[in-house]
Amino acid sequence: MLKTRIITAVLLLAVLLPSFFLLTPLYLSGIFLLILALAAWEWSRLIAPQKSALAFIYALLLILIIAALLYGQKPIIEFGVLLSASFFWIFIAPIFLWRSLHLPVAQWPLSFALLGLIIFCAAWFALILLRQFGVIFLLSTMALVWVADIGAYFVGKAVGRRRLAPQLSPGKTLEGAVGGIIFACIYASLCAWYLPFNLTLFGFAVMRLGFLAMLGLVIGLCLFSIVGDLFESQLKRLAGVKDSSSLLPGHGGVLDRIDALLPTMPLAALLVGLML
Repeated sequence: MLKTRIITAVLLLAVLLPSFFLLTPLYLSGIFLLILALAAWEWSRLIAPQKSALAFIYALLLILIIAALLYGQKPIIEFGVLLSASFFWIFIAPIFLWRSLHLPVAQWPLSFALLGLIIFCAAWFALILLRQFGVIFLLSTMALVWVADIGAYFVGKAVGRRRLAPQLSPGKTLEGAVGGIIFACIYASLCAWYLPFNLTLFGFAVMRLGFLAMLGLVIGLCLFSIVGDLFESQLKRLAGVKDSSSLLPGHGGVLDRIDALLPTMPLAALLVGLML
C-alpha cells in the first residue's frame, strides 16, 4: 500500500507541478475544473450512494455552471459564491461536525447537492483569483495545507493520545492538530522572512497587517483545513465507505486529496481581497 501511495504521489507531482509553471492561466483553470469535476462526481456518490448513475450528470452540471459564470464575468456573483462557501465553512460546517453521525444527509440530498455546487464553484474561483497574484503565491498558499497535514501526521504518530473526532476520523489526534499548526506557522514565517513580501500570502499579510496578525491568519486557515478534512470524513462515514473513490491508487479519491483545500482556498482569496 505504501509503495502504491508513493508511486501515485510521484506521478501526480510529475504531471501537476510542471503544469503550474508551464501552462497559461486559461489551461491551468481547465485542469482545476477537471479536478473539481472529479471531486463533484465523488461528492454525489457520497450523498446519494443509491443513485450513483446521477454522479456523472452532477459533475457535468458543475462544469456547465462554472462555464456559465465564467462567460457572464460578473465579479459580484463570484464574490457571492466565495462568501456563501466561506459562510458555510465558518458557521454551518462546525454545527454539522457537532452532529457527528446523526447528520441526516440521506434525508437532504438536494440540499447537499446544492451545497456541493457552491463549495466546488467557490474553490475554483478562489484558485483562479489566487493564481492572478502569481504561481508561487498560489502554490505557497496550497502548500500551507500540505505542511499542516504532514506535520499533524508525524506529530500525531509520535505523541498523539487524545482523539480529535473519534467517530469521524479515529486517526486524528489533538496533539497532531496542534503540531500541524505549529509546522504551518514555521513554514509561513520562513516564506514571509526569506521571500519577497508580495510573492506569498504570508509576506503580503505581514506587510499589510503585521507578523502576529499573519500568524493568526495561518492558524485560522489551518483550523478550517481540519474542518474540511473532518467534514469529508463525516460524509464518508455516513455513506459507509473508507474512501471517496478509488481513482487514485493508494490515496483513495480526488476528494480525499483536496478536502482540506476546499475551505482554505476561498477563505484565503477573501482575505487577500480584504487586504488589498
